[in-house]
Amino acid sequence: MKWNGLNSLMKKRTRTGVYPLLVFSIILLVFLGCSNPVGEQGEPLDTFTGKLDKRITSVMDTYNIPGTSIALIKDRNLVWSNAYGYADIKQNKKMSTNAIYRAESISKSVTTWGVMKLVERGLISLDDPVRQYLNNWSLPESEYNLNDVTIRRLLSNSAGIPLGTLGEEYSPSSEKPSLKQYLSKEVLITYEPGSNFEYSNPGFNLLELLVEEVTSRDFNDYMMDEVLLPLGMHNSSFDWDEDWSSRVPVGYDLQGNSVPPYVYSCKASGGLFSTVEDIARFAIAEIAPGNNGQPNVLNGESIQTMQKTQINVSGFFGFVADSYGFGHFIETLPEGKKAVWHGGQGHGWMTHFHIIPETGDGIVILTNSQRSWPLIAHVLNDWSRWAGYGTVKFSRITSLVGVLWVITGIIFLVGLYLGGTIVHGVLTGRRRWSITPYPYSKNRIIEFIFWAALSSVLLWSVSQEYLFISSIFPVGASWLGWGILLLSFVLLYSIIFPRYQPTNYSTSTFDPS
Repeated sequence: MKWNGLNSLMKKRTRTGVYPLLVFSIILLVFLGCSNPVGEQGEPLDTFTGKLDKRITSVMDTYNIPGTSIALIKDRNLVWSNAYGYADIKQNKKMSTNAIYRAESISKSVTTWGVMKLVERGLISLDDPVRQYLNNWSLPESEYNLNDVTIRRLLSNSAGIPLGTLGEEYSPSSEKPSLKQYLSKEVLITYEPGSNFEYSNPGFNLLELLVEEVTSRDFNDYMMDEVLLPLGMHNSSFDWDEDWSSRVPVGYDLQGNSVPPYVYSCKASGGLFSTVEDIARFAIAEIAPGNNGQPNVLNGESIQTMQKTQINVSGFFGFVADSYGFGHFIETLPEGKKAVWHGGQGHGWMTHFHIIPETGDGIVILTNSQRSWPLIAHVLNDWSRWAGYGTVKFSRITSLVGVLWVITGIIFLVGLYLGGTIVHGVLTGRRRWSITPYPYSKNRIIEFIFWAALSSVLLWSVSQEYLFISSIFPVGASWLGWGILLLSFVLLYSIIFPRYQPTNYSTSTFDPS
């Protein structure tokens, strides 16, 4: 009687799935509840920023993001900036708009200005092979024509050079490899130049060497004199400045661990240090060259060339953009206007700027946390709706987070359901211990294959220092991992407690109980 009651209860719950589904629905609603944009299109700035304040603090709490600084651009003017959270949690130091962040790959957009300045002066041409300007360093041998590695293709991440090694960080005061030593190790031509887009840090660092060879100047000195200072970016540099050390926040990684300030061995692809308002000044220059009192560092034709499609993008980049220009991602908004943007990610840092050149609107988001992609996506969604542009593609990350929560929930539900049926089968004697290949069934083989696959995924995941999915799904990635672990254990127990078949070991009929 006791077992019959238990069996009846388990059958009822596993058939309906009401309780686990209810719990999953509540969790999903909690994490997706902040996905609806705040603010109304065209409402006053102070009304919108008041709502944005609440949104930002809420999302920061959800994703455990220590600090962020944000600036809004409207009609080609910086109209608002604010800072939230902490620059240093341990020291209880508040974040400020004066904080100097690692700009990470926003550096590529700024570097592009330095290269285009050389083009304007006639010192280089976009379709020239980069090798003709390199006197003391040579491209590695390749099956592809090295003359096809042009300046244009380096600027558009289509020169055949892969992403490069990540995570090579150095204390600002420590010895590090020279630019040429780095390039000799990292620059490889792995596919036909011009054939497709592949995001490349070494490609942009090769442009750093180009600038130094052509100008006979240090890259930072050249960029400071020709780009940063003329644009009014007085709190920015491609070199570490010890005088700024107190203004550089502590970074925080995916686990929330603090990351002390660091530098790379190269500068062009990710070495810029800057404030949120300095990046806003740069963004304004990109949408108002020489207008509204803006300095005319580059002419309008050069800026339009940078923001013109050079190559289409695919994969994850195709999920958040349509194409790439020179140091800029490009997308066409729902109502037809063009958006131009770039972001950056480093160990403990995430950054982003988005502009609409035609209208003069823009936003800059800098954070000292590697868990910030959902925050950036939410804020972009709020801003773009308020500014009247619908949804920018980068804000799709909020939907992707929702999808990943659904997948995680389904994995847990399947694991719980199958686990319940296995326990039920063992208690009723319909499943019995067996570590031999018998009883043989197709279902048992399929279960073994799935178990082996899930176990391999888990082992590979825990062996990685960084997982891309963790940046998109910082809160749920661990839940997804636990869900996969649960399902793998359930499959293992199903394998070692197969359905008892005393007379026919070869049946392929499936009965989970």
